[in-house]
Amino acid sequence: MGTIHPLKDQPHSLTTKLLPWSLYALLSLALLRLYFYPLPLTQSLLHQVPQNKPIIITSSSSQEDDRFNRIPCDYTTNGKWVRDKSGPLYNGTSCGTIKEGQNCISHGRPDMGYLYWRWKPKQCKLPRFEPATFLRLFQNKHLAFVGDSMARNQLESLLCLLATVSPPDLIYQNGDDNKFRRWYFPSYNIHISIYWSPFLVKGIEKSNTGLNYNRLYLDLVDEKWASDMGEMDMIVLSVGHWFLHPAVYFEEDSVLGCHYCPGLNHTEIGFYDIFRKAFKTTLKAIVEKKHGSSEIDVIVTTFSPSHFQGDWDKAGACPKKKPFMEGEKLLEGMDLEMRNIEVEEVEAAKIKATQFSTGLRLEVLDVTKLSSMRPDGHPGPYMYPFPFANGVTERVPNDCVHWCLPGPIDTWNEIMLEVVKRWHAQSRRGG
Repeated sequence: MGTIHPLKDQPHSLTTKLLPWSLYALLSLALLRLYFYPLPLTQSLLHQVPQNKPIIITSSSSQEDDRFNRIPCDYTTNGKWVRDKSGPLYNGTSCGTIKEGQNCISHGRPDMGYLYWRWKPKQCKLPRFEPATFLRLFQNKHLAFVGDSMARNQLESLLCLLATVSPPDLIYQNGDDNKFRRWYFPSYNIHISIYWSPFLVKGIEKSNTGLNYNRLYLDLVDEKWASDMGEMDMIVLSVGHWFLHPAVYFEEDSVLGCHYCPGLNHTEIGFYDIFRKAFKTTLKAIVEKKHGSSEIDVIVTTFSPSHFQGDWDKAGACPKKKPFMEGEKLLEGMDLEMRNIEVEEVEAAKIKATQFSTGLRLEVLDVTKLSSMRPDGHPGPYMYPFPFANGVTERVPNDCVHWCLPGPIDTWNEIMLEVVKRWHAQSRRGG
């Protein structure tokens, strides 16, 4: 006997009558389900687009379409460091541009764990650095890093990343410790330069044989780099730590005040307002210089925190071997104040630029928080070769300010590349 279908021998009219009632019943059940258990659509969208948070950078790689360009992504201020077994793109011997004091591998640093972390933003994925993409986007251009030793640190990181596919030629060097240098990538006709200018404005640095304080002229931009501005396509500004040193400040040929100048008859005014004035003068000079002329891009790398725990010349001054976890390290105090000044002045300069300038793009590379979470990435005692070759001593110089290469500072250039990719995508769309 075969299986009997329950409606096989029933009249067709019965099926016709039952079907509409079945549909009505199902619809009623669905409406009741929606009433008591609504779909979490609104809540889901709120999680995707954070409320009241600054949009720092928007993702746009060459493989993404326009809908991805409209998704806000904060690459810098919200995220955490996660383990990454792939490690860096280069090592301490694969490029000849690293300053000796930051070449931690060649100086004998025994722990390698600091090399195996990646910055993971909360809202998106930060791609690994793409040297070929960077070179393609900068073809026939001049990129200039202007600032102090942190600018040089970032520059050397970039050169090492790029050298993995196209080694550059050093074509110019000058100044103490080669503070003014230029490299050339012949295959792409790219120039990358470093200009030593620790205040961005005109300054006379303290010396061992002369004045023991710096002299800053806050209304005058430093012509050592500004005189070449017309040949620059992109400028990366990076300063901060030199403003903490003793200094006397001048404005319109008059003494404005000083910072930590005992014995001098000047008013102590600290350095926060001075830091702001220096940025105002610098960004004003860039905006006005480029009025009506060719396109220029400006990126301001924000203040990079140090991680000293105790005296700079005592063993174990920056002893941590792992990053701070999310929420473990708050951004506060001087680090936060210096960062905020830079962000505010860039935003003010953007407004001014729109009033009378075209072809000027300004962006903040906000690395302060993500850098504050990497106490393990500094040279420490390995700023000198094999500091414990003759045993551990109580006193040994430590560098808890600059970054090992390779190291966490490579992330700065990964994020900077995303800025440039976004700018390129906007240009192609005519936005």
